[in-house]
Formats: sequence, C-alpha cells, structure tokens
Amino acid sequence: MPQTLTRFDAANYLETPELQLEYLRQCFEEGDPAEIAQALGIVARARGMAQVARDAGLGRESLYKSLSETGNPEFATILKVLHALGMKLTVRPA
Repeated sequence: MPQTLTRFDAANYLETPELQLEYLRQCFEEGDPAEIAQALGIVARARGMAQVARDAGLGRESLYKSLSETGNPEFATILKVLHALGMKLTVRPA
C-alpha cells in the first residue's frame, strides 16, 4: 500500500501565543533576515493571515507574498506585523 505524505507546515504546531513568540524569538536570535520574514509569515498563518493583515493595515495577498520564502518585506511591514501580533521589537546588548 503506497504511503501518503503531507507537506509539513509549522503553522499547524504553533498553537499558542507563547509558542509563536518563542519561535520568533529564536529566529531573531539567529539573525537571518529571510528566515525572520518567513517565520513572521508562519506565525501570521497560525493566527489567521486575513486578520493579521487587517490589524496591520495591509492587504492579505501582499502580506502573503512579502512574508514568503522569496519575499523581501520592508522594515515597516515587519513592525506592522509584529504590532498586529501583539509583539514588539526590542534591542539589547549582544
């Protein structure tokens, strides 16, 4: 009998705001801009992309695109999404 595989989607496992925050915190710690943008997209999908886009004042389709693997969001977009998720960016010594 052939085995059926489904594509892994981290958004399905980030069920609580605490898990989402920790996931983003780790991505920010690693410091890869593309990974951070993609992680924001995953968390936004976990919360509901349409609602996050509304709360951020952005279009849903453009948010999907800018937070995808190939996206390159502006810093303002990242800040808007973080705010819509109820999070903020802070700075601390390295």
